[in-house]
Amino acid sequence: MKSFSSSSFANDHAELLDLALAAVNKHPQALFTDFQWFLYEARDTVFFTAPSRTTFTRESLGNLVADMVALAPQLTHGFVGARPGQPFPKHLLDAITHIEEVDDFDGYPDKWISKSEDIFARDDLPLFRVSAAVRRGGPDAQGRASMIQVRSSHALLEGSDSALLTRSASASHGIMSDKSNKVGLGARIKGKLRGWSMTWTYVILANLLSPPERPWGFRTLALKRHRLRLLANKLGVRQRSLMFALVTYALNGEGAEKYMSKKVIGAAYTMLDGRRNDADDDFFRVRALTARFKVKDDFVAFVREIDETVGHIEQKDITKFQVMMNSMFHTLRGLNRFWKGLPGKRFWRFNGGMHIVLTLVPPHRTYGPMTHGMMEPIYCGAWHPAANICTFCPGREYVTFNFSMDTRHIANVDKIEELLAKVEAMDIAPTGRVVVEDEAL
Repeated sequence: MKSFSSSSFANDHAELLDLALAAVNKHPQALFTDFQWFLYEARDTVFFTAPSRTTFTRESLGNLVADMVALAPQLTHGFVGARPGQPFPKHLLDAITHIEEVDDFDGYPDKWISKSEDIFARDDLPLFRVSAAVRRGGPDAQGRASMIQVRSSHALLEGSDSALLTRSASASHGIMSDKSNKVGLGARIKGKLRGWSMTWTYVILANLLSPPERPWGFRTLALKRHRLRLLANKLGVRQRSLMFALVTYALNGEGAEKYMSKKVIGAAYTMLDGRRNDADDDFFRVRALTARFKVKDDFVAFVREIDETVGHIEQKDITKFQVMMNSMFHTLRGLNRFWKGLPGKRFWRFNGGMHIVLTLVPPHRTYGPMTHGMMEPIYCGAWHPAANICTFCPGREYVTFNFSMDTRHIANVDKIEELLAKVEAMDIAPTGRVVVEDEAL
């Protein structure tokens, strides 16, 4: 069947819109890539939330959704009755928007963040929701009149989309793979074989070893960017490495008892990479990588170890892991078409021994009509079954740390600022190396 990108049905080409409509009429997720299908089936969700000087009304919230859909046309498909590329009728806008009045914003945004299971409760509604909490009596002392929150299936939005929408820019994807940059036949075959092997290994192990559902918690933390930049320079490491180290060291705990691992912390992390190829997913811009961080009691040694590990990984060919993962997604989707019982509910709770996922999204800097009146800190995060996730969201003034984790880790989030202050006060010997600033920061 012909492949459609989100930009294909965002334009006025009637033939493409008709073809897209015919496809989703046969199956609501027909236009999803294998990666999108995987995230949809896992019920992965993402969220964005920030304070605003705007006092939202039902009408202005509906206008905001209409602007979002125009800039991110992928939001118009994936559900029963979808009309790709077309504006939503009023009854759909009313169903996916919500406004509530509050006395103050104490406890926000943490009290608002959840797994967002309600997004999937009805298959005839769009796969996202937009809410606003409006303060009675107008803006507070900080100028906050409302809190805005967008929640979506991860199949429709990724961190780069959130960053683009925050700047009132188009988040239409197009075809994200580069068909002119061919992956070698040998690498492609190896990737597919590894993907098939990994698929069956994970399906079998997941259905045998997956733990029961655990209590899940959500927390956020906002730190000044300048503070992190100064300390990273002092340590002679990338800011990204410092943030990875602060989170993993604090959550793992000091002393003999460790909450993740006494020897090595298994981490997955994401990055945007411009070297696309024909084996890449056609929707997502993000690339996934895996790392193993050796546990050290000395924080300075630990953060420098992480910095060396990250640098070493990214000097390699980073396409291999993604080719394998894309092959795995394709195989899982094929198995599911063959029998809906595969890969099984327990599969989504299996993390393969990975302790944490660390995601750095592109800078969220407000600009234009979409985010007029919006203020920092801006929070952006994700939820995936059984995956402990920390999403780092940089703005102009703040970087927010957004946690979705097993509740036993949530209490240790408070230790991050304590650790940061402790390291800032240290007399640290310079390394003499020049720190290369992360593009995303």
